[in-house]
Amino acid sequence: MIEQITALAWPGLAVALGLTSLVWLASLVKRDASIIDIFWGLGFVTLAWFYRSRVPVDSFRQTLVPMLVTLWGLRLAIHILWRNRGRDEDYRYAAMRKKWGARFPLLSLVIVFWLQGFLFWVIGMPLLQVQISRQPIGVSWLDLVGLGLFAIGFFFEVVGDFQLARFKANPANNGKVMDSGLWRYTRHPNYFGDAILWWGLGCLALATPGAAWTLVSPLLMSLLIIKVSGVALLEKGLGSTKPGYRDYVRRTSAFFPWPPGV
Repeated sequence: MIEQITALAWPGLAVALGLTSLVWLASLVKRDASIIDIFWGLGFVTLAWFYRSRVPVDSFRQTLVPMLVTLWGLRLAIHILWRNRGRDEDYRYAAMRKKWGARFPLLSLVIVFWLQGFLFWVIGMPLLQVQISRQPIGVSWLDLVGLGLFAIGFFFEVVGDFQLARFKANPANNGKVMDSGLWRYTRHPNYFGDAILWWGLGCLALATPGAAWTLVSPLLMSLLIIKVSGVALLEKGLGSTKPGYRDYVRRTSAFFPWPPGV
């Protein structure tokens, strides 16, 4: 098993770093490091089909998982591309560019692009597991749990993004807090959905023998979403920019959906 993992994992890392290097070159031309955000989901799609192409097909899981990842990754990339149209470089990367000056191009390759490539390689380990450990061929209860979690997560992510986009498109909502639809039950339905669907992919991997080690994937994804680049980063400035946000925080669950308080 270890030999099979390493035989595919290291080429997978090369693919991840190679892809992010190409995106880095494109960012130099555009002078916009934000494009890496569009390729976050596409990186997982690339890895999923790379692993799929390296081994023979024995189980439905080997094709199902790359298809699910493609559905999620393409949808996310299209959403971010549409959301960012006409915008300047994201403030995070603009701040780095200002701070690092002439060193930004090279430092961004390592700290922004290769780091994200490394992360989606690590988080993508369940995609590797379902290819190298192809038993059982049939459907198990963990497969059903995984599909259910993926469906729930995908629903929260897609519907949450759609509701927020529709809310922001209305000029009458400028400066207001989105607190209806799924956003009535959680302050971050899209991030909640993202985390849950990765636990679904983790369960699909867990349906194969010797897969417990791949639970690092949904754990890391959840940690990044809640503590690093998702919930924590977004809420950092919302309290000061939106007058009603503090009250929204008081009555609405931060992450897991829950009936709102009074």
